Amino acid sequence: MDDNLNRMSARSSDDCVSQCSANRLQHQNSGSSEVSSVAGSIPEMAAEMQARGSVGSRVYWVYFSAGGNCMVILLVFGLCVLSQLAISGGDYWMSYWSTVEEHRLIMSEANSGSSQNVTGPIVNDTASYQDSNSGYSATTDVAEWGWLPSRETCIYVYSGLVASVIILSVCSVICFFTMCMRASINLHNAMFTSITRATMRFFNSNPSGQILNRFSKDMGTVDEIVPLTMIDCIQIGLSLLGIIVVVAVVNVWLLIPAAVMFLIFCILRVYFVATSRSVKRLEGITRSPVFSHLSASLQGLTTIRALGAQAMLEKEFDGHQDLHSSAWYMFITTTRAFSVWLDSTCLLYIIVVTFSFFIMSGDQYGGSVGLAITQAVTLTGLLQWGIRQSAELETQMTSVERVLEYSRIEKEPSLESPPGRKPKDDWPSQGVIMFDKVFLTYSKDEPPVLKNVSFVLRPAEKVGVVGRTGAGKSSLIAALFRLADISSGQIQIDGIDIASIGLHDLRSKISIIPQEPVLFSGSLRENLDPFSEYSDAALWAALAEVELKQVVDELPAGLSHRVSEGGSNFSVGQRQLLCLARAIIRNNKILVLDEATANVDPQTDELIQATVRDKFADCTVLTIAHRLHTVMDSDRIVIMDAGHVVKFDHPHLLLTSKHDVLYQMVQQMGPAMAESLCKMAQASYKKYLEKKKKHVEISESITDLP
Repeated sequence: MDDNLNRMSARSSDDCVSQCSANRLQHQNSGSSEVSSVAGSIPEMAAEMQARGSVGSRVYWVYFSAGGNCMVILLVFGLCVLSQLAISGGDYWMSYWSTVEEHRLIMSEANSGSSQNVTGPIVNDTASYQDSNSGYSATTDVAEWGWLPSRETCIYVYSGLVASVIILSVCSVICFFTMCMRASINLHNAMFTSITRATMRFFNSNPSGQILNRFSKDMGTVDEIVPLTMIDCIQIGLSLLGIIVVVAVVNVWLLIPAAVMFLIFCILRVYFVATSRSVKRLEGITRSPVFSHLSASLQGLTTIRALGAQAMLEKEFDGHQDLHSSAWYMFITTTRAFSVWLDSTCLLYIIVVTFSFFIMSGDQYGGSVGLAITQAVTLTGLLQWGIRQSAELETQMTSVERVLEYSRIEKEPSLESPPGRKPKDDWPSQGVIMFDKVFLTYSKDEPPVLKNVSFVLRPAEKVGVVGRTGAGKSSLIAALFRLADISSGQIQIDGIDIASIGLHDLRSKISIIPQEPVLFSGSLRENLDPFSEYSDAALWAALAEVELKQVVDELPAGLSHRVSEGGSNFSVGQRQLLCLARAIIRNNKILVLDEATANVDPQTDELIQATVRDKFADCTVLTIAHRLHTVMDSDRIVIMDAGHVVKFDHPHLLLTSKHDVLYQMVQQMGPAMAESLCKMAQASYKKYLEKKKKHVEISESITDLP
């Protein structure tokens, strides 16, 4: 056990040791029992949200709105429509050109009077033609086709249409992907801003795997897959519209089998989308535990190896991976089954269109027949691919839906103070903290963790907070820093309600040394002074106060030395001292120590306590600790129990009653330690009375001044 009990109260530590001793023999017979017990103590994580039903039109509108305003959207879709008009015009012009050449041949043969191929001369403005070799025959209305464009004219028109298709297609694609890229950037920034402004409860109830899943897989889908699928759907939809118009011009009866095929496709799509959408959402949810398990395994790799739990963790990871693979395989199989049904329907449609020209009577020109058959083949391919892509688009748009979910999470209050309520630059000048009937609830569905808490911290007073694990000590800090808003009551600092000012103005005026020292990836200078507000001389002076000047001076780059992620290239004690140096540099009037010495050795603990007493003598210090010797020299102690303030007085006075909680906690430390703590409290009480007497004398002297 690597000092696991240092953050627990003495009674909680004894309970844990007793449980471990009692269950020692059972451990050999039930290797996973400790896993179950530990799992029961982990805070319950919120289940990842899974939307139901179709993706709403609002999701599409928000996606396009993120890419630009209405004019940008109209410009992009206008270019796509013009591009399709050019494509359909080129197809129709090719058919018209083929018909022109056929009529040109008939007119040429009729005018030449050839006896081999022409059955007769021009009669009633009608010329007839028959090939003696193949048996092909055709007639033409001379009055209608009296003027025929030249081949050069047809070539110029067709070349112009091809050039228009190239230019408009390139412009539409560039504009569309530019819009999609801007939409992806804006959606990512909105989600990132929402996450950075989220309440602490969001991070406590949502594992890192879920958050990483949204920023990795879902944003990857929005960046890479959604634009490609969406432009396919837009282009295919416009192409289908163009093909239907062209086919209707050639033979309006071909619209009947096309309508039947489209109806069958729509019915198949309804069943497929309902299945694939839910399967895709399920695949996204089953992916999150894979990320969470991998992240947790990497963080606890040392413990896993020490316990020899590799096989158990591998089995758990395989279970998560199998579940995700099952969902992914189900998604692939539904897509392939849908493709088989589409291919079968398309094959029947092509057969109907091809044989229709053998059944229908009347003259059929080669250009019209060729255009109808090629358009029918194209129509089937486009319909098949379009239905599949439209279903794929709705499936992939669930990623946009999931990104938008994290863009609408609960946010912290405003960072900046409202106009007219911004505190003065020297606030707080005294450091008076008042809790007035404070109730704190982390969730509406949960009972309050702070219940009717009321006490006042006087200027420059050193106050300790003690209590059993779960008594509400850390919740006091959460309320003070507004990490969670109180449900009722009021907290004032120097007479200003902290709920009336911005978070920046509040948190920048309170220094904290947490139980887990926080260092960022970057230079040592940036960790000590993140906003570059102080000179290097001030930084070196603070390092000297915490006895780290020599350590930093020996580093190759000094203050420019790179700090690894989480400060892993410094020991825990050094990281805690760096946090203390950061607090000294800020020199705020209020300092909070959140079990700051729980993870350090006794020598570093003594250094931190001495530095706090020396450098923060004129500051209000609120210390939360489980090691009672760190708060026995405090001016007063707050005893918390089940969210209530049980006692609030000097430790020496609290130790005089054998029925008080503090006395019982001290006695649990053992006779020798209890005697030492009592002497420490008695000595501190004498100093406290002397300081109080001086304050009274100063107050009286000020009152007697004329």
